[in-house]
Amino acid sequence: MKILGVDLGHARTGLAVSDESGFLASPVGVVESYNWEKLLPRIAKEIQKTGAEEVVIGLPRNMDGSEGESARSAREFGEKLKQLAKVPVTMWDERGTTVTAHGYLNDTNIRGRKRKAIVDAVAATVILQGYLDAKRMRK
Repeated sequence: MKILGVDLGHARTGLAVSDESGFLASPVGVVESYNWEKLLPRIAKEIQKTGAEEVVIGLPRNMDGSEGESARSAREFGEKLKQLAKVPVTMWDERGTTVTAHGYLNDTNIRGRKRKAIVDAVAATVILQGYLDAKRMRK
């Protein structure tokens, strides 16, 4: 079963998708919009295009685990996407994923404009991979 990962951002939203077995997450790309009226249908279209049967959205918790305005906004976005796309939506703790994504990009020496263009897709991949790994460990 394919799963779509979403790293919801203020200017860009990163997307990643799992393989059919749910073992490996790979970046799909970045949607350059935070306007939900435009963003929701674009992500719903990506769900159809990839054949994803579930969506995992990064939940931006504070470092102490509490939830602020960004987390509430992500949960609201998730509910709207679930209604529009008719697929299950899971919220997944995304603390540290952007730092991890930057670490991966440092390791591969990706800098400048190219880095800015892909860091959100890499963060979505980190979110989704964490979810896939946890799901596999629970079995």
